[in-house]
Amino acid sequence: MEYLDPRADLTFKKVFGEHLDLVKSLLNALLPFETEADEIVDLAYLPAELVPETPFKKNSIVDVRCKDGRGRQFIVEMQMVWSQEFKQRVLFNAAKAYVRQLGDGEDYKLLQPVYALNLVNEAFEAGMEGYYHYYRMVHSERTDKVIDGLHLVFVELPKFTPRTFSEKKMHVLWLRYLTEINDRTHEVPEELMANPEIRKAVEELRRSAFTPAQLYSYEQFWDAVSVERTLVNNVERKYKEGWEEGKEEGMKEGIKEGMKKGRAEGLKEGERKKSLEIARKLLASGLPEELVAASTGLGMDEIRGLKS
Repeated sequence: MEYLDPRADLTFKKVFGEHLDLVKSLLNALLPFETEADEIVDLAYLPAELVPETPFKKNSIVDVRCKDGRGRQFIVEMQMVWSQEFKQRVLFNAAKAYVRQLGDGEDYKLLQPVYALNLVNEAFEAGMEGYYHYYRMVHSERTDKVIDGLHLVFVELPKFTPRTFSEKKMHVLWLRYLTEINDRTHEVPEELMANPEIRKAVEELRRSAFTPAQLYSYEQFWDAVSVERTLVNNVERKYKEGWEEGKEEGMKEGIKEGMKKGRAEGLKEGERKKSLEIARKLLASGLPEELVAASTGLGMDEIRGLKS
């Protein structure tokens, strides 16, 4: 039997955006809940699009967003290509979800925490051990003193190594599901299929369950990821080169030169239609408008038009 990769946009949203029991299991397994009483009991989907309150503010779309019976919100993202701006994007979306809980005149005590679970398909913390990174607002000297509100979790999937420790069984099973199953999988390990929730998630990945149009979209996604990864790497490299070359002439000239080179690199990618597709992916990954314009050869007006 042939399966698709669960990390693709199509499959990830099908598994976790259409099955509340599966996303609840994933969240309970991977979020840093301190006690069983903190775990999610009931869950409901919320719109994935965080529409701004006015047309002049930034719009944003996440992969999955939901809310439990206590009012806590949960945002789940699968990020294939890492960029330094992604952390800011995660914070922006979590903060937006947090502040928009209250209407005019409502009391601050009604505010409930927002959890953002971010599964990243690249290693990005080279100087840090471990694959699991949890951020929250704590006192600089007394880490037991916490201001509850935003909980940001980043999981570096390439660093994950499965271990057999029973107290985190579902944690391990879900990460194995995300890292071991792909287009080359024909037989799923028995220990994964033995768990009913993982088994259900695996069944959702059967290639035969998707239409030809969906499979075409799936292949296009991986092509776009490959192009996006190349462009992000090129933009960062050109940016650094421009920085070094511009030291003697000043920071401003160095950045300008780096952006010019990024623009030239983007123009080589081909026709305008492909450039627009690439630009959408880069904007979604959190790159600044100027760097997206530089890497694709599109004008700033076109870039802003894509965002609107």
